[in-house]
Amino acid sequence: MVGDLGSAKEGSLFEKRLSRYTKPQLLVLDEVGYLSFDCQAADLLFEVISRRYETGSIVMTTNIAFKDWDKIFPDAACLTAMIDRLTQHCDILTIQGKSFRHKESIERNKTKA
Repeated sequence: MVGDLGSAKEGSLFEKRLSRYTKPQLLVLDEVGYLSFDCQAADLLFEVISRRYETGSIVMTTNIAFKDWDKIFPDAACLTAMIDRLTQHCDILTIQGKSFRHKESIERNKTKA
């Protein structure tokens, strides 16, 4: 999403692509924090979150606690506002355990042995 918006720059193409992420009733953002973002990418993500704020739902998955998001979004001025909008009307589910992929890999190796 961030790459798509970043390649559109500004203007009518940017607004058209932005509406792709702001119009649906539900937006799913998976693996936030898997890659680090520069300030421009953080601003683009903030723009989507801000436009969806109180109008559309977001499901987000991440392995990074909000207190550590400064590592994902270093020097992003919008970070506090982004977290504020994400968490104001949210339910946070913390899931602990091993990944299903890891578990399946172990089981496959046991059956091979």
